[in-house]
Amino acid sequence: MRREVSASLNADIIEPTELEFQIAVAFHPGAEVTESLSFSLDGEPIVAHEVIAAHGTRIHTFPAGVGNLQVHYEATIVGQSEPLPTTDYDLSKYLRPSRYAEADKFFGYAATEFGKSKGSAELLEQVSSWVGSRLTYMPGSSDPIDGAVETLLSGTGVCRDYAHLVVALLRAVFVPARVVAVYAPGCNPMDFHAVAEAYIDGVWRVVDATCLAPRSTLVRIATGRDASDTAFMDNHGGAVNLNAAWVTAWVEGELPIDDVTELVSIA
Repeated sequence: MRREVSASLNADIIEPTELEFQIAVAFHPGAEVTESLSFSLDGEPIVAHEVIAAHGTRIHTFPAGVGNLQVHYEATIVGQSEPLPTTDYDLSKYLRPSRYAEADKFFGYAATEFGKSKGSAELLEQVSSWVGSRLTYMPGSSDPIDGAVETLLSGTGVCRDYAHLVVALLRAVFVPARVVAVYAPGCNPMDFHAVAEAYIDGVWRVVDATCLAPRSTLVRIATGRDASDTAFMDNHGGAVNLNAAWVTAWVEGELPIDDVTELVSIA
């Protein structure tokens, strides 16, 4: 499988700040990855420091003064990645409630809807279909600080909202679950995409209740508890206006058909 992805950002730095970006693809052991990443402020190149986070996530950070910031990234991924090891701490961490996936508020509700049995392929299909049927995908309908509870009550959201609700429900029935930021060939509208992963029978399986892109073509960027760990840009201390963001993701050949009843892993 050959996939090509890219991202370009244009932002005005209003006050000096420290910026972090998660737009480079995560480490893909076993796959061939070629990439380029550049940052410039008013045309002057910036050298970013790379921080290696959990699950192969790569964070690029630097201090930025006032001016216009241009960010460009592109990568080609050939082949499929080998799964990274899962630790006991991972399984503990991804059962806990988090900022945007408040699993503790769903214990009774999720048990009523899905029972108290351990994870299975049928459970993932049930949760994915349940969330997909109860939410309406509506850009601009949610606030960046909304969590799974607000999403369920409003009945609308975007991909991160779908992922948070899926994760909260799975954790509430004692299945380790996490959020993954991905490049998603075939996604419409094209953007940075968010999906959920659940730990089933010793393997992380992807759940995308939006059904906006084939799961088998997804390219991992960042993995964490929720969107607080996977945002494509973080601003610490100053003021930034994001003027525009362009994302592309392409897979060689025909887009595969995605069957929600099948178990799929991000590779």
